[in-house]
Amino acid sequence: MKKLFILFCAAASAMAFPAAAQTFSTGTYNVRQLNAGDDAKGNGWQRRLPVIASLVRFHDFDIFGAQEVFHSQLEDLLGALPGYGYTGVGRDDGAEAGEYSVVFYKRDRFELLDSGVFWLSEEPETPGSKGWDGACERLATWTVLRDKSGRELLFINTHLDHVGEQARREGVALLLRRIETLRDGRPVILTGDFNAEPSSSVIAHVVADGTLRSAWDTAPERHGTAWSFSDFGQLPEEERPLIDYVFCGGGLEVRSCSILPDTLGGGYLSDHAPVEARLKYVR
Repeated sequence: MKKLFILFCAAASAMAFPAAAQTFSTGTYNVRQLNAGDDAKGNGWQRRLPVIASLVRFHDFDIFGAQEVFHSQLEDLLGALPGYGYTGVGRDDGAEAGEYSVVFYKRDRFELLDSGVFWLSEEPETPGSKGWDGACERLATWTVLRDKSGRELLFINTHLDHVGEQARREGVALLLRRIETLRDGRPVILTGDFNAEPSSSVIAHVVADGTLRSAWDTAPERHGTAWSFSDFGQLPEEERPLIDYVFCGGGLEVRSCSILPDTLGGGYLSDHAPVEARLKYVR
């Protein structure tokens, strides 16, 4: 009788949480801010927008982080991706000015429970604050979501400074402290453009305590190039770095990770390639 009961419980659990509800697709994508110089080179936003939206739909991202998104680009993406909700603000004023580090999520898959932002600076609650030796204002967007399976997760998206070494180092330390404060036992995903290669001390710091691991480094299946930044193809292939990451931890298993093409239909989608990870809940 006890054995039958255990089998019944296992079957009921499988029915309640089918395989499709236990896996999901996530990723990170630096879509490249509005830049007048790109138009002259054939890489303007209006050309790239429909192709980026097509890529997101084709790969069916359930939740992903995007960087360098101006407010008008955010509106364009939401118009092209009507099934997605978002969280995020402009980094310059905490409203609509400057680049967003957006979290996009499928509204029919996730329920938004809580969200917020903090700046990567000595004054993280001060909109527009610039940290340490950073060249730009930098922020992180955090979101607590409930999956349709009933599970909750913490998702954080960010963009570390491209100049300041201390800003990257201290930015990671702040991110890890906030993750510890916000996760409350939930699985956690951290995405972003870290402006640091896998061998750097910055990335070593992210994974040092074992809370987070790189999806690219730990995936049993990997696809695509080993780099994520080509500067619209201007960098020689052997010099192209991997600087965009999906990190995860706490009850999530990496099934696969792909660095997707940065070109499609004969043109560049961005100066970065998107990174996709397929994850599975394991508890």
